[in-house]
Amino acid sequence: MKEAHITSTQAISGINKEKGSDASGLKRRLGTRHLSMIAIGGSIGTGLFVASGASIYQAGPGGALLAYGIIGFMVYLLMTSLGEMGTYMPVTGSFSTYATRFVDPAFGFAIGWIYWFSWAITLALEVSAAAILMKYWLPDSPSFIWSALFLTIIFGLNFLSVKQYGEAEYWFSLIKVVAIIAFIISGLLMIFGIMSGDVGGFKNFTTGDAPFNNGILGIIGIFMVAGFSFQGTEIVGIVAGESKNPKENVPKAIKQVFWRILLFYMLSIFVIAMIIPFTDSRLLGGDIDKVAMSPFTLVFENAGIAFAASIINAVILTSVLSAGNSGLYASTRMLWVMAKEGQAPKFLKQVNKNGIPVNALLATTAFGLLAFLSSIFGEGKVFMWLLNSSGLAGFLAWVGIAVSHYRFRKGYIAQGRDMNLLTYKAKWFPLGPLFAAALCIFIILGQNYQAFTGDSIDWQGIMVTYIGIPLFLALWFGYKIAKKTKWVGLKEMDLTPTGITTEVKK
Repeated sequence: MKEAHITSTQAISGINKEKGSDASGLKRRLGTRHLSMIAIGGSIGTGLFVASGASIYQAGPGGALLAYGIIGFMVYLLMTSLGEMGTYMPVTGSFSTYATRFVDPAFGFAIGWIYWFSWAITLALEVSAAAILMKYWLPDSPSFIWSALFLTIIFGLNFLSVKQYGEAEYWFSLIKVVAIIAFIISGLLMIFGIMSGDVGGFKNFTTGDAPFNNGILGIIGIFMVAGFSFQGTEIVGIVAGESKNPKENVPKAIKQVFWRILLFYMLSIFVIAMIIPFTDSRLLGGDIDKVAMSPFTLVFENAGIAFAASIINAVILTSVLSAGNSGLYASTRMLWVMAKEGQAPKFLKQVNKNGIPVNALLATTAFGLLAFLSSIFGEGKVFMWLLNSSGLAGFLAWVGIAVSHYRFRKGYIAQGRDMNLLTYKAKWFPLGPLFAAALCIFIILGQNYQAFTGDSIDWQGIMVTYIGIPLFLALWFGYKIAKKTKWVGLKEMDLTPTGITTEVKK
């Protein structure tokens, strides 16, 4: 068996051989509604339903709105960067491939593996969280049964076909969207006195140190939480390779997803802050097993809606399943594309007749299962270290998107290509990707600034918080030294618009 690279014309003909497929074997079955809901499903979860209350408590209503607004604007810049590259070069596992092609193969290797690691660990967290949520209704039931059940459901949805996965994610996300819209409408009706409830009104924005509690440090302190809340939006770039018409669907999905998520977060935080004083200690209920402390629950209870806690618990359960579903999909595709590019074992690039990279799916599920078992039978600190290291991966991936786009545009111009041929062009270049990269790095480095400001340096806190940085650097420079990779020159970039050079057998 001999491997050879084919031209872009041949790659296009490979896509056309089977309608709805690409030459790699993946199926192009996802429409705009699927792409939009997949990204929403990956980004709206406990960060909005639970952690938003703690953010308001820490930074005050004005501080929370400002922090989420700044992060939201940054995410918009990142998504436009991803949109420009994704419409020009719609490939599955996009930003790993872009980092490899436009920056450095070692950089792409590190971005891909740490992003896969992040979602694989998150899968373990989601199935654990789902079991905790079920105990709200069935407190005496064993957790491992629910964890096994939900892991099986998530695996099954990803194993069937990409269309079935997209449909499941669409309905999972729709439940969340409906719940958020109902929450916002109910809250606004209460604020304007149409619906009953004890509403504090704008006095909540002037009480004590409001609207900016703890000043600038309070805002900086919730940047990481706000950023985590928006993470998952980038999944729309990963699924581009399985979109029916990526040149049209990806830009539409990116625009829709960003504005929906931003409006959901900003309006929800505004409603919570108007109705619940930021000094209310119940907003600190940031643990998923304290669902009764969710700010959504508090607002519904103020509105006199019965069974508010049960309603929000069910919605959060849906969010957990949705995040696990999206996470398993994204990490599987990232692992598959790295195998295609020679950055992961070759057996992981096998695709079954339904267009599912089944070996990559099994490997990711198995790793998530091992991480889950380590939280039960192993040392709890080890599992927390894994979670903290995976938490940084989203920001590192965002840095990768920004740097890759900056290099892509520079290389595109250096090679004398016509800018008018770009289907979608990101706004505010080069300030957009430079600002996004700088803010992400600032958040990564400053996420636990308290560890450096006490009477003595908290070395344990630093290790737990920042362990993801040495892991990423080890992947990057380890691969660079082993493979002797070089920084990709602007005029040497592979800007073949069809994406990954496809392998054929001879």
